[in-house]
Amino acid sequence: QVQLVESGGGLVQAGGSLRLSCAASGRTFSSDIMGWFRQAPGKEREFVATISGSGVSTYYADSVKGRFTISRDNAKNTVFLQMNSLKPEDTAVYYCAARARGRSITTNDYTYWGQGTQVTVSS
Repeated sequence: QVQLVESGGGLVQAGGSLRLSCAASGRTFSSDIMGWFRQAPGKEREFVATISGSGVSTYYADSVKGRFTISRDNAKNTVFLQMNSLKPEDTAVYYCAARARGRSITTNDYTYWGQGTQVTVSS
């Protein structure tokens, strides 16, 4: 059974930092494209960042570029999202997702999803 489990969310003040983790099991994800998405109340789920299987190639939404960093540890089947300089508009449920190949920023292209972790940024 394939599972993606996010952790690391919480409440933080604006300007603060959080590090999200996504632990994968039930499948070898070392060659998979991994992505982070988020969904704020009343809004559609949106792309945040993606990383290639090797970890060499990354891509970010303009809204988080320069503040967020995606990385992965394939030995531990884990993907991370380091979030710095957080803003109230970053408040959302953050999800990690996986797909077999090909970079994508589209939610429908991803096969596996975690249950999400809440990030709340207070002003």
